[in-house]
Amino acid sequence: MSCDFDKVIDRKNTNSIKWDFAAERGMPEGLISMWVADMDFTAPREVLDDIHRAVEHGIFGYSEVKQDYYDVLAEWFENHYGLKFGRQDVIKTPGVVFGLAACVRALTKPQDAVIIQTPVYYPFYNIIQDNNRKLVTNPLKYENGKYSIDFDDFEKKVKENSVKLFILCSPHNPVSRVWSKDELEHINKICVKYGVIIVSDEIHCDFVYAPYEHTSCGLINVDAIIATSPSKTFNLAGLQAANFIVRNVKYRQLIREEISRTGYSQLNTLGLVACQSAYTHGKKWLERLKEYLTGNIGITRKFISERLPRIHLVEPQGTYLLWLDFSAYGFSQEKLDRLIVQEAGLWLDTGTMFGKEGEGFQRINIACPRTTLETALERLEMVFGRIN
Repeated sequence: MSCDFDKVIDRKNTNSIKWDFAAERGMPEGLISMWVADMDFTAPREVLDDIHRAVEHGIFGYSEVKQDYYDVLAEWFENHYGLKFGRQDVIKTPGVVFGLAACVRALTKPQDAVIIQTPVYYPFYNIIQDNNRKLVTNPLKYENGKYSIDFDDFEKKVKENSVKLFILCSPHNPVSRVWSKDELEHINKICVKYGVIIVSDEIHCDFVYAPYEHTSCGLINVDAIIATSPSKTFNLAGLQAANFIVRNVKYRQLIREEISRTGYSQLNTLGLVACQSAYTHGKKWLERLKEYLTGNIGITRKFISERLPRIHLVEPQGTYLLWLDFSAYGFSQEKLDRLIVQEAGLWLDTGTMFGKEGEGFQRINIACPRTTLETALERLEMVFGRIN
């Protein structure tokens, strides 16, 4: 299996959101793009081969999948995480965010309260507020450079707001926390106590680094809805394929009915091919990718520790998205963003995209060739290393 992660691939002029739309998003041209969560690596060779075969067939009619699609999906999650489910439990959607929004509409009513843990992946805010639900936040505790769940605040907010749904981010984006089994059991206990439905976004579950281990919320609560996708793991986001694991019959029926109301019926033909191929052939490729990303994390950690000590790297336990704390500089978010973009020539995700708790932070995507990462770190040093 070939996988040259050091190879720099020019993604310009490919309609890449990450690389081709700077002006449209108010950014100058020529930045190193390390923001949106897709990788600058090609998908596994076997996946590309299967897509090529489908393209060469030449007919792109309406498509469905057979039992072998569900078999490889179930095998992946049982072998990696001990999560068991059947064909009947799988709801296919054109992306995790689409599916999360469907869950919000299907399982709650207008004005019902939905709780999230901030700072968090910004579409969580949108799918709650855009669907006329009440947004409730449970800010994570940030102490001594580490994040943890404020369980007392979580229970207080759930009780006071009669929360109906909890959207969990596991592993957590952007703070890179991998929730322990004890933490998940504690949060689940509160949800069960107050009748709160759990929807767990586990799209980053395949990126967890030793000694940490991913515990699926589905192992803690059989009624928890688990959102999965090969898009992050195998760099397939543009093919728009996701799978929701819904073992509660009532929830599953409600979600299917809601999706039907949107007029959606079938996944993209090539998305189906890629998803099945990735879960069939992608294990070795993923192992090598994680080794490479672990190396990138180590380089970033060492560089910041030795040459940019005022920046705090929140220890990454999972994902390929690192959370950098610039608060020691005392800059406003506006000034911090300006330095990053105008002087360092980098396009990162500004911390406040993830909520007010992201003030003073930046998120950087390190799923790129090492030379790209090293250049970006040197640009950071050029700007922030000279600030007293």
